[in-house]
Amino acid sequence: MSADRKPRPAPARPSSTIVVLRSAQPQPEVLLVKRRAGDAFGETYAFPGGVVDADESAARGFAIGTTAEQANRALGVEHGGLEYYSAVIRELFEETGVLLAHDTDGEWARDKPEFESLRYKVDKGLLPWSEFLKDQGLCMSCDALHYFAHWETPFSSPKRWTTRFFMAELPPGQNACHDGSETTDSCWLSAAEALDRHKTGQMDLPYPTFKTLQKMCEFQSIPELFAWAREQRHSGIEMIRPDFNRCPDQY
Repeated sequence: MSADRKPRPAPARPSSTIVVLRSAQPQPEVLLVKRRAGDAFGETYAFPGGVVDADESAARGFAIGTTAEQANRALGVEHGGLEYYSAVIRELFEETGVLLAHDTDGEWARDKPEFESLRYKVDKGLLPWSEFLKDQGLCMSCDALHYFAHWETPFSSPKRWTTRFFMAELPPGQNACHDGSETTDSCWLSAAEALDRHKTGQMDLPYPTFKTLQKMCEFQSIPELFAWAREQRHSGIEMIRPDFNRCPDQY
């Protein structure tokens, strides 16, 4: 390679992340998880999420509320849109135990004692996500997801992701708890509280998380946030690839 030629950027892996909300005063609270040291964004607090796995296509048969065509249209892709929805629901379950799924009676999934061990098996690849859904009689509630942003890692990064951002409300009767492996801590905070902790050095936030929380401060309720997400999708969501060299050191 000649000295004036730059190396090609690493391929960006498809991934999904989710802003989980619960009602609180004076503003809704958001779930943040702390990434373990050594991982991407290690030791920072971010939204749950991860890469799209090969088994997402098999899990498509257990999706309700959003068709493959609707998912493709929402994300602006020719195919594979529903896999992003599956990935974010699966990753949320693996990392926090929250399950955006309905049972055969049309009710929200409820915590079961065996879910803790099954969550571990799904995370470690010992139990395919599609088999877990089938065995438990569950369907992913894709209509609970509100797509609102698309971020991609800068070309200069050695590892890169192209990430779709969703938001959803915490289902009734469910609680979030970090898995102790990929995520070592979790907390519920308003967007303003999280930004204050970042400012004072108590909490490190990745840039996309920081910018998302900044925007969330403009809204006072979950319906307002969902309405804003719909506006973003209807007006057309453009991919954001930040230049970290131009980002302020403290954002």
